[in-house]
Amino acid sequence: MPPPILRFVLLLPFLFALAPRLRAAARAPLNVVLILADDLGWTDLGCFGSDLYRTPSIDRLAREGMKFTQAYSACTVCSPTRASLMTGKYPARLHVTDWIPGRPPANPKLLVPDWTKYLPLEETTLAETFRAAGYATATIGKWHLGNEAHWPTLQGFDVNIAGTEAGSPTNGYFSPWKISTLPDGPPGEYLTDRMGAEAEKFVRASGEKPFFLYLPHFAVHTPIQAPKDLVAKYTALVQAGARHTNPTYAAMIESMDTAIGRVIAALEARRILDRTIIIFTSDNGGHLPTTSNVPLRVGKGSCYEGGTRVPLIVRWPSVTAPGSVCNEPAITPDLYPTLLAMTGVRDVAGHRSDGVSLEPLLRQQSGFRREALFWHYPHYQLYQQGGTVPYGAIRTGDFKLIEFFDGRPAELYDLRQDPREQRDLAAAQPERVRALHDRLAAWRRDVGAQMPTANPAHDRSKPEHEPTTRQAKREKKA
Repeated sequence: MPPPILRFVLLLPFLFALAPRLRAAARAPLNVVLILADDLGWTDLGCFGSDLYRTPSIDRLAREGMKFTQAYSACTVCSPTRASLMTGKYPARLHVTDWIPGRPPANPKLLVPDWTKYLPLEETTLAETFRAAGYATATIGKWHLGNEAHWPTLQGFDVNIAGTEAGSPTNGYFSPWKISTLPDGPPGEYLTDRMGAEAEKFVRASGEKPFFLYLPHFAVHTPIQAPKDLVAKYTALVQAGARHTNPTYAAMIESMDTAIGRVIAALEARRILDRTIIIFTSDNGGHLPTTSNVPLRVGKGSCYEGGTRVPLIVRWPSVTAPGSVCNEPAITPDLYPTLLAMTGVRDVAGHRSDGVSLEPLLRQQSGFRREALFWHYPHYQLYQQGGTVPYGAIRTGDFKLIEFFDGRPAELYDLRQDPREQRDLAAAQPERVRALHDRLAAWRRDVGAQMPTANPAHDRSKPEHEPTTRQAKREKKA
């Protein structure tokens, strides 16, 4: 055997040949997989404390990345959050402030503003920004940001599979789905399984070009439907006294988790998992009574924490510490500047983001600064269990102020001491209420928020909303 110095000399030609490849790999753009669940609550994952739902693939992302415990959706319903995710702007600035097309009550005290029921083509999207940087772009799943004149292929996506103006699979989760941008599968094929297969196919077929894959699942939005074998599995697992007890919903969550696992496996098979950022979150809080958001107050469609607190997991290879946890508040529009900072992609000239980059938090560095988080919802959600009247909200530090636009008193909560929002501090801290109200009003002026107006036809002798018999029974039971 030659001496060590000779062996090193013999290896030199190989090392010189390998060096350019190593440098190229270090400079290679990172791929991005952005996963958005629909109506998934804050505790609806194993890694966020569910006592029924099993999510091994998503839990793996948390083990290998960073979990945010105080992440929020930009709105308490879906379309505004999706518009915010695509643009990095607050829904109030976009004037996309309700789910499309919305559903006002029959006898409202307030008339909702003339809001925008689509994502304007003039807005810059993440897909357009990544495509300008040389990325292949694809969306596989729910769009719900306008009709065909505003579909994904006009918003920066090279590929659109299953995205239309629809907010849910109106023909159900089993084929035939009758989705114009997704061919029907074999009779009975489950839609979430198909989403996983299409995403896996995209990853496996992608070449050397970096890609931005947006994976907005229809799951776990209604209708609550799942394969019978999985429903039977969870029916046997439900325990008396548990927080989560819906076996069909649990099966829907596992199906989504399995679909995500297929994407991870495809990335591993191509040996690009460690060159791919994966982000997982939800568009709003969990829908009641389908799931439970306890310890948070109520759920989707609400002004309280259950309506907007959502899971957020970020896996950034070689950067996020495995199993790390961040307790800093984050919100949907933050993901736009965060992804650009993570990938080194430059924003489109003239684009303005309302979000704050989470990069320092992901690197566990100092330097992260945020003044406040804001919400603006000039609409009604009275048909949702625990729903709301038009409101605005601000969170600074641990304090959250909720302002109701119909004249009822504002509410103030200390979320550190009272995450369930049971102790209204407004009467005891009037100066803090005034200060937060002034900041919220100033923010609304800055973003050009639309406000509701008095309804001259409102009949004060009648309720604003007459619940259906089914809804009334559910609310009485709750």
